[in-house]
Amino acid sequence: MFTGPMEDRLAIRELHEVYGDGVVRFDAETWGSVWADDADWDFMGMNLKGREAIVEMWLGAMSNFEAVSFSCVPASIEVDGDKATSRVQTQEVLKGKDGSTRMIGGLYTDELEKRAGQWVYTKRAFEIVAEYNPAEEPD
Repeated sequence: MFTGPMEDRLAIRELHEVYGDGVVRFDAETWGSVWADDADWDFMGMNLKGREAIVEMWLGAMSNFEAVSFSCVPASIEVDGDKATSRVQTQEVLKGKDGSTRMIGGLYTDELEKRAGQWVYTKRAFEIVAEYNPAEEPD
């Protein structure tokens, strides 16, 4: 589940953490920095191609939230030369601008490449594993 040079695995773990930091701070530059220019993102069935399209969609989605708490835990990082795969479990608390709150447990499945000495996502897929919405609780 965790294979390859420790230095690369640490760099990939830090890449995941930069992604999460960008989410929490609503920082498109930080969040966008982790993607390859030609990356693919499968976001719950929506397929996006290229960093520019990915960041544009993310900005639109984030505009619905007042605050987001995002944390991630790598479940697997497998490095083979300048390519790697990973799985990342996430926990999110989303506070909507409409006052709603959602809690989501998710799973990312990733393909990464080391380009110009830096690890980037070349393909990322996200799915919701579990979700809780207090508004859906019966009275």
